[in-house]
Amino acid sequence: MKASKADYELNAVALFRSSNTAVLSTLSKSTNDYPFGSFVTFASNNNRDLFIYASDIAEHTKNILNDTRACVTICSVTKDGDKQTSARLSLIGDLIRIPDTETDACQARFFKFLPDSKSYSRIHGFHFYRLNILKARWIGDFGQIGWLDMKHWTANVPKWEKSEAAMIEHMNQDHSNVIRSALNASFGIADPNAQMLALCTDGYFILSTGQQYFIPFDQPCYSGSSIRAALVQQAKAYRSFEL
Repeated sequence: MKASKADYELNAVALFRSSNTAVLSTLSKSTNDYPFGSFVTFASNNNRDLFIYASDIAEHTKNILNDTRACVTICSVTKDGDKQTSARLSLIGDLIRIPDTETDACQARFFKFLPDSKSYSRIHGFHFYRLNILKARWIGDFGQIGWLDMKHWTANVPKWEKSEAAMIEHMNQDHSNVIRSALNASFGIADPNAQMLALCTDGYFILSTGQQYFIPFDQPCYSGSSIRAALVQQAKAYRSFEL
């Protein structure tokens, strides 16, 4: 069956949310604006903002400060068979330094997903940058190619943003069975100590034995009531996977 644009979106989101490494392409300041590729780590926000943590002395940072235009390409390389069938997502936009008023929130989110990056915060000259996404290109396989609808890739702030910590605490304390059954159903992992790590409009992240796993919702959730409805739906769907 041919994949639909809705399938493209769901698959692209799954790759985006489940990844933390990418190739960053910038325009080289030192080489007449030729493309310059760099390996980077990134974190996604509770919406689909993408953050990188970059050193002032890095070549890609010099390029960004000279010309903000950039592309972040995320890949899931096929281990067996034809490598050309590997899924990839290219996000085109402008990389802008996070203002000081937003640094603390960005830092907390980034270090939650990439705790080893905390050590860089003790080194002078590291700053956060956000990719303001203009276009998103998905390639899932031969024939599964297209530009994605930008409706949910722009900076839509969820109404529940300030309640995220309380919602996570509530789920971990009172509904841990929902989290653990979702992990078991989605990844075949039966972990009685699994915890919800973070929420986003597209689903939530579970921490289990030091590894992070993304559990998607069927559609983006921008209100507290839609988050609750999605979690209730999963609780019913995954009841047979409870530990």
